[in-house]
Amino acid sequence: MDAPVHRHRPEPPVSPSPARTAAEHLDVLIVGAGISGIGAARYLKTELPSKSFAILEARRASGGTWDLFRYPGIRSDSDLHTFGYEFKPWRDEQSIADAPRILDYLRQAAAENGLDAHTRYHHKVVGASWSTGEARWTVEVERTDTGERTTLTCGWLFSAGGYYRYDEGFTPRFEGLDRFPGPVVHPQHWPEDLDYAGKRVVVIGSGATAVTLVPAMAGTAAHVTMLQRTPTYVVPVPRADLLANTLKKYLGERRGYALTRRKNIAQQRLVWSFCRRFPKAARRLIRWVNTRQLPAGYPVDVHFNPPYDPWDQRLCAVPDGDLFRAIREGRASVVTDRIATFTERGVLLESGEELAADVVVTATGLNVQAFSGIRLTVDGREVRLSDTLAYKGMMLSGVPNLSFAIGYTNSSWTLKIGLLCEHFCRLLAHLDAHGYDICRPEPSDPAMPTRPFLDFGAGYVRRAVDSLPRQGDRSPWLTSMDYRDDVKLLRSGSVADPELVFSRATARTGATA
Repeated sequence: MDAPVHRHRPEPPVSPSPARTAAEHLDVLIVGAGISGIGAARYLKTELPSKSFAILEARRASGGTWDLFRYPGIRSDSDLHTFGYEFKPWRDEQSIADAPRILDYLRQAAAENGLDAHTRYHHKVVGASWSTGEARWTVEVERTDTGERTTLTCGWLFSAGGYYRYDEGFTPRFEGLDRFPGPVVHPQHWPEDLDYAGKRVVVIGSGATAVTLVPAMAGTAAHVTMLQRTPTYVVPVPRADLLANTLKKYLGERRGYALTRRKNIAQQRLVWSFCRRFPKAARRLIRWVNTRQLPAGYPVDVHFNPPYDPWDQRLCAVPDGDLFRAIREGRASVVTDRIATFTERGVLLESGEELAADVVVTATGLNVQAFSGIRLTVDGREVRLSDTLAYKGMMLSGVPNLSFAIGYTNSSWTLKIGLLCEHFCRLLAHLDAHGYDICRPEPSDPAMPTRPFLDFGAGYVRRAVDSLPRQGDRSPWLTSMDYRDDVKLLRSGSVADPELVFSRATARTGATA
């Protein structure tokens, strides 16, 4: 019997749904085109040329800190023979260099290594989610110029954005600030049209930014006052390294640079070790140097005698003693007191003294922000940084395929960045050689004592310590601040470690290996 005929209007053909465009996939995404990001990209391209990568930069230009900050006199506070990259000699005569010279150096490094083609500006990473099954990060990116949202995927995420917020600096609440009629400026957002010529300037702060601003502004302003609540250790250093320039002249750029770098690394370590082992002697020595730099009878113990030991916080270097020279010449002064309130004329102090001011600069510090504020999730679980431990100072416990670059706080930042990048490249090569897709740090002793990752007394660190990762009391969970130790750990030491778990993607193998 024939099958019945169903006489009904045939269904229209189903149009295929638009194909979902697959997100672009890269082996490595580097977040940040500053000194760390450029360094990471150069090592990656040189050591692992087959890896695909991109540098995502939220701003419209490279250079990070050295492009962001535009305040008068901005410069390095460590020598460029160690602050520069190991792979690129510092050729300038200045050792303590100003920002334009550093920015030129960074952009030359990027251009010489073909990194400009890999850099995507106006790309801000707002979130990243890890899938163990696929062994990849899905990264949400916002175009800062158009607001458009896009998605990328990558096997590894490398955070090279430093540890402070670029969109705002830290300014405490000041009583009566609305009464002050003049401009109040934070150095992180310096107006191009700020006119302080012939005006009375009060710079609030005592850190590296303040001691840079005061002598730089003193040449143009009527007078500059550095108003500090607590003194800082300030030491004069030569702007030019005569030995470095001599070695370069007679041995050539590369050999001269390499020898100068070794000399300065040893010198930095010696100074830091001396200060930590003999704090009283170090304090006396710094005081003696300050006394020789300042006018006879100057109250050194009031304005240059911190209540903490040397290197509990970073020492402030002043090239050729420019801050002390401005004080000697009467163009600048230091006041140690607390602010009671702002007034129509300036700043009233708790002592009753009023500082007259036409312009106020709040050199009051930074707002710490780890991982550029990116929201991280691992297999649907949000990562709380304060619950993680830093592994070798470059990865986080329980977070796969994520690396970050944080430099030294007691020496040149870039010394550690170079070692971290070398180790990162060796780690990726190890995964490839053994067929792994994933590595994840896991402490074998969950009860290990911990302390803050940035174990440092600066105010900007103390304000944020509860939102940052922590470190342990033993290697590889102890974050080293010693270059010589890190050479052994990161350059010479094995990447394989009992507390680093290697595995394969479950989507590929059906189960983790």
